[in-house]
Amino acid sequence: MSARDLVLAHGWNATAYQILNPGIRHWFAAAGDAVVGYVTEGGVRVVAGAPVATEARLAAVAREFEDDAHAAGERVCYFGAEARLESLLATSPSHAFVLLGAQPAWDPSGWERATARASLRAQLHRARNKGVEVVELASAAAERDPSLRACLEAWLTTRGLPPLHFLIEPETLRQLDDRRVFAARRGGATAGFLVASPVPARRGWLIEQFVRSPDAPNGTVELLIDAAVRTLAAEGAGYVTLGLAPLADRARADPPGTPPLWLRLLLGWMRAHGRRFYDFRGLETFKAKFSPMRWEPVYAIADRARITPRVTWAIAAAFTGGAPASVFARALGRAVRQEVAWMLSAARGAPAPRRAARGGGASGPRARRPR
Repeated sequence: MSARDLVLAHGWNATAYQILNPGIRHWFAAAGDAVVGYVTEGGVRVVAGAPVATEARLAAVAREFEDDAHAAGERVCYFGAEARLESLLATSPSHAFVLLGAQPAWDPSGWERATARASLRAQLHRARNKGVEVVELASAAAERDPSLRACLEAWLTTRGLPPLHFLIEPETLRQLDDRRVFAARRGGATAGFLVASPVPARRGWLIEQFVRSPDAPNGTVELLIDAAVRTLAAEGAGYVTLGLAPLADRARADPPGTPPLWLRLLLGWMRAHGRRFYDFRGLETFKAKFSPMRWEPVYAIADRARITPRVTWAIAAAFTGGAPASVFARALGRAVRQEVAWMLSAARGAPAPRRAARGGGASGPRARRPR
């Protein structure tokens, strides 16, 4: 079976379909009934989520994959692992865990409650009143639609970081296949779009990317999400998630073990200052406005007793195409320029410039000046 066939048969992790993203390698179990998507950086195989296998085979497949990596002199880190893999490895003394954040999840049949907040309904009405309409596009039509590409390129120019890849690949329009695309139109122009990828073993969908034009009316992304989930609910979907909100602690999960001090300090710094590069809190708040039925913990799991700097560097390299230092330097330069612009605006008494926050391949609320 091909990697795609196995994903469509056994994909349970929310990121299962994303192992088909460009640049991700595939390892197949000897029995041919399971696949692992990964990239290798610095001698570490960074896995996209978890092995794609039946629940009964998951433990054996993980062992087989790790044995193969060790035979090649490499380590393993599962990035974006969820409850299935965590429960299997929780008591293993040779695995270390770090909580990455949480992802909001819904049963689409209860979506009406998710949109009950007056503030959210006001945003939906605002977008409709501005003439925004949502339509689903066939994959072939979406791949050929130049207005979607133009919208994506305009959106990417407003991000706080250069385009990242791996599990937050922005170039989904080039390889839609089983993905679904919903577009927001206004006056014949594209105001935004949404891409959803299947989570077959849960009869579900990951809304992996939601993009808005810089001049789109407020409420456009909310209207896209609302329309997409209602469509999926009408078709009998059993699960929808908006994906990981990094550093969110809403799942109240207590991962096995305690991360080393250096990692706790790094995560604390990212919570306090990372907003200059990636609006973690803003993205979490945006996803929370839809009143999730639950928040699911998401982990990084390494195949050794402690998380090491080598593993952390490999994760960063997986997302930056092997150049985390270069990407960080460029992001730092943007942050400095932004700070200078804010200070000059404050000195003139003018409103601080506003720009869209990066949302891990998803568009979050607009960022305000960090305090």
